[in-house]
Amino acid sequence: MSLKDSLRVMVVDDMSTSRGILTQCLDELGIKNYLVENNGQSAFQKLATNPVHLVLSDYNMPGMDGLGLLQAVRGNASTQRVGFILVTGKPTPEVIEVGKKLGLNNIIRKPFTVASMRQAIEQVVGRL
Repeated sequence: MSLKDSLRVMVVDDMSTSRGILTQCLDELGIKNYLVENNGQSAFQKLATNPVHLVLSDYNMPGMDGLGLLQAVRGNASTQRVGFILVTGKPTPEVIEVGKKLGLNNIIRKPFTVASMRQAIEQVVGRL
């Protein structure tokens, strides 16, 4: 079984269109085992009972944003080793700096291509 057959991914985005684009991209990459959440708080709660290898999270969400989710993930012993990719339309230097301090694995700028998503995922979890 290849990594992409066993890889579990959580997609977190408050916009249904963006969630659809992210999951379509995963489908095109052959990654079929994913969970979808529409906010950071519910995503973090679901991680307690649904372990994943990788979180793909939007940055700009109401309530717990992507960096808040990253901080919660890194602060929990059961999830701190989960790969984390932040997806944002405006990766400011401040967001990048704070993300790196919190243990962000990668950042993808919207709009992205399937190829750029593949590259980012491969950098976090290894060759697919």
